[in-house]
Amino acid sequence: MTNTAIPKYVALIPAAGVGARMAAGCPKQYLPINGKPMLRHTIEAFLSSPLVAHTYVVVSPGDAYIDAILPEQGVTVLRCGGATRMESIRNGLHQLSTTLTEHDWVLVHDAARPGLNAELIARLIGETGAHPVGGLLALPVVDTVKRSVADEVTTVPRDSLWLAQTPQMFRHRLLLRALEAATDPNAITDDASAVEALGLAPKLVEGHPCNLKVTLPADIRIAEMYLAASQPIEKN
Repeated sequence: MTNTAIPKYVALIPAAGVGARMAAGCPKQYLPINGKPMLRHTIEAFLSSPLVAHTYVVVSPGDAYIDAILPEQGVTVLRCGGATRMESIRNGLHQLSTTLTEHDWVLVHDAARPGLNAELIARLIGETGAHPVGGLLALPVVDTVKRSVADEVTTVPRDSLWLAQTPQMFRHRLLLRALEAATDPNAITDDASAVEALGLAPKLVEGHPCNLKVTLPADIRIAEMYLAASQPIEKN
């Protein structure tokens, strides 16, 4: 008998990092942005989407901050964070193996991208849900790109270059297989690169600058500006 179950979409947010480049007194995902912890903004983006069935947050076993910032419902904490982002995601996927089917989709999103919104989530799901591999939000490169090697500078054609964002959306079994097969952590810089290493090509879905990753202190102000604007995102 054919299984006709409709796949569901869940969010997985790895939040076990310490954010060393931020040089703050706590992990950067808990720093306040517009009066609210950064991670809370990220979680609320998924809670605002009717397409996402549930949100899971992966933290380190000793995380002392997460309980104080969680909403009352819609989120499950997985205390299985590892030493690297990839390890945290892999551990989280293992814990979800008894909850999800192989065909369910997992949207992996950086905790430090608080500018995500329901419109971008809907765009990613709408343009990727029928794709055989999966996909990710990304931005086409618009600036001139230079390569410098041994003091020699050349211009790199930008017409085929994209800047990867998150969420990155793949079926549970495929993503877990890709991350388990990744033996060189230096070659795997995001979930999509692990899938690409299997010889597969994810779909690129145009994102938006509001979905920037907060890495340095100056990024907080930029994220605050986007969050304060809270304008609907229109595709160019």
